[in-house]
Amino acid sequence: RSVYDDQPNAHQRFMEKLDACIRNHDREIEKMCNFHHQGFVDAITELLKVRADAEKLKVQVTDTNRRLQDAGKEVIVQTEEIIRCRVQQRNITTVVEKLQLCLPVLEMYSKLKEQMNVKRYYSALKTMEQLENLYLPRVSQYRFCQIMLENLPKLREEIKEISMSDLKDFLESIRKHSDRIGETAMKQAQQQKTFSTTLQKQNNVNYGRNMYLGRSRVLESKNEMTMKRTFEEDDEHEEEVLTAQDLVDFSPVYRCLHIYSVLGDGEIFENYYRKQRRKQARLVLQPQSSMHETVEGYRRYFSQIVGFFVVEDHILHVTQGLVTRTYTDELWNMALSKIIAVLRTHSSYCSDPDLVLELKNLIVLFADTLQGYGFPVNRLFDLLFEIRDQYNETLLKKWSGLFRDIFEADNYSPIPVANEEEYKIVISKFPFQDPELDKQSFPKKLPMSQSVPQIYIQVKEFIYASLKFSESLHRSSTEIDDMLRKSTNLLLTRTLSSCLQNLIKKPHIGLTELVQIIINTTHLEQACKYLEDFISNITNISQVTVHTARLYGLSTFKDARHAAEGEIYTKLNQKIDEFIQIADYDWTMSESNGRASGYLMDLINFLRSTFQVFTHLPGKVAQTACMSACQHLSMSLMQMLLDSELKQISMGAIQQFNLDVIQCELFASSEPVPGFQGDTLQLAFIDLRQLLDLFMVWDWSTYLADYGQATSKYLRVSPGTALTLLEKMKDSSKKNNIFAQFRKNDRDKQKLIETVVKQLRSLVNGMSQHT
Repeated sequence: RSVYDDQPNAHQRFMEKLDACIRNHDREIEKMCNFHHQGFVDAITELLKVRADAEKLKVQVTDTNRRLQDAGKEVIVQTEEIIRCRVQQRNITTVVEKLQLCLPVLEMYSKLKEQMNVKRYYSALKTMEQLENLYLPRVSQYRFCQIMLENLPKLREEIKEISMSDLKDFLESIRKHSDRIGETAMKQAQQQKTFSTTLQKQNNVNYGRNMYLGRSRVLESKNEMTMKRTFEEDDEHEEEVLTAQDLVDFSPVYRCLHIYSVLGDGEIFENYYRKQRRKQARLVLQPQSSMHETVEGYRRYFSQIVGFFVVEDHILHVTQGLVTRTYTDELWNMALSKIIAVLRTHSSYCSDPDLVLELKNLIVLFADTLQGYGFPVNRLFDLLFEIRDQYNETLLKKWSGLFRDIFEADNYSPIPVANEEEYKIVISKFPFQDPELDKQSFPKKLPMSQSVPQIYIQVKEFIYASLKFSESLHRSSTEIDDMLRKSTNLLLTRTLSSCLQNLIKKPHIGLTELVQIIINTTHLEQACKYLEDFISNITNISQVTVHTARLYGLSTFKDARHAAEGEIYTKLNQKIDEFIQIADYDWTMSESNGRASGYLMDLINFLRSTFQVFTHLPGKVAQTACMSACQHLSMSLMQMLLDSELKQISMGAIQQFNLDVIQCELFASSEPVPGFQGDTLQLAFIDLRQLLDLFMVWDWSTYLADYGQATSKYLRVSPGTALTLLEKMKDSSKKNNIFAQFRKNDRDKQKLIETVVKQLRSLVNGMSQHT
């Protein structure tokens, strides 16, 4: 440190001291070398002695080495050959071992390629799984294994695409074959149902017994022959009936399901399958716009739906998880709502009852088929009850036309029967019983016209038609019996009643026709009890043991009779009015003709002949018609006298009018219709009689004196009526001097007329004030 201090000459002094130290060391070395020099010289001398020996030894070693090298050359060559062979052997062993590891991998991969070529994709996936998990890990260090590992995911995707393509082809195929599958399933259900029905009929020998007509037995035997022929045909073609599995290859679904399950994408496949099938379901459930026009349209619609759900039911039972019961129930409920809406809409367009009936049979077969596969169909049978109401409406429209045709073709005259054979023919069509008529000899006439047995037959035909719809609805006999009675009641109370009412109101229906209509309705009403027995025999339901609805259609015939009776009264009055309108009175004649007016005699003759036709009517109807006609005639004659347009009436006109009224009274007393007591019918003209007597006798004093008393001789003559007629006669006397004879005989009579007029006016005024 002091060397580098800032002291002057420090470096110089250091170097001097260093040189002095070096000289001291050199002197010490020299001393040491001088001390060991002799030993060194001795050692060198000894070494020089050994040098010669060393050279000899070197020569000997070199010679020995040369001879050794010459001797080892062959050994080296052999050794190198042995080493090379051993390396080759080791390499071969290694190659064999590696090949033994790689060969199974290559074989499996070759097997995989072969399986892919022959489209055994599920086996190919199993091979891939073995390659990945077992074989490839053993030889993963080789490059070809890496290539294989890279190819396996691509092969899996290829398998998924191919299987999905097969599934799409399957879905397209199943879409085309759905109607055939459904048709086959419905055919099998129909065969089973027919077979069950035949067994049931064989077990129940009393089925359908006691039918009223032989026609039912004929129909039953025809049905049995038809079923027998059907069974024979079914036996012949039994081999042709194929199942859904026969018609469609389901293997693409199984393969695709297995493939996706192995790949861990089972849920994706299930969702895809269900989604596609839902889309197909919507397409299947979409009907054609013209489906309601023919039964084949409905048949194709039902076949496609049945085929769709038969396939789903098959998938449900042969796979696990792809289709569940919950899924099928949900799909069926959706489809059922759509089906019901479609049928409700399209069936409303049907106006042909035969088409509606065929539609019902198809719906029943459709429901029975799907019920056999475990699908609930109660809502379909509920829909059938709605369609049944529509079917009844179409039947009612059809039978309305039939009734109108029958009524139009009827001649409204009693049915003539010339012999026993013709009589039995009529009786076989209509249950008519009349002991009195049976006693008569042929030829004879039945009281009703030809329309009665025809209407009765058509009502029974309606019951048959209605029964056709009620069959196969899985309802009890009691319910079917009740439905038949309700339908028949509708036919009677609505359709037949409307036809009868329209018939009665038609202009060309005269009094004779109306009388025959009343007689016809009476016999039809009596036949209703036979219709009730007919229904009971068809349904095999006893009216005694089971409460059944009665045919309240009896009111139809009563109402029709009342309408016909009212129309008779109206037409009679109209006819009377026609005769009255042709009356040609000379109201200013001086004296009468001495005989009744021609129009009135014609009118009375018409009434006589008309009431003779009424002999077949019930007594009260004929009596009411006769009384109504007489009252209307009396009222019309009274109105003729009191007509405001008639200003003057002479005493001669009164006398002539009196002669006409006398003829009316004679007609009433001749009992044109039996059953009147005493002079009941003559009382219809009592008002006219008392009025005319008052003027003919000129008994004003008695009238005025007894007015208001119950014992008055002119009790039916009101002051107003008497005043109106008297004023007309008063005006006539002024111009025609009708009362001149009274002035000659007694001039005070003119004053009496004035007095009577004043008193009558006072009575009229008193009555108006009292009112």
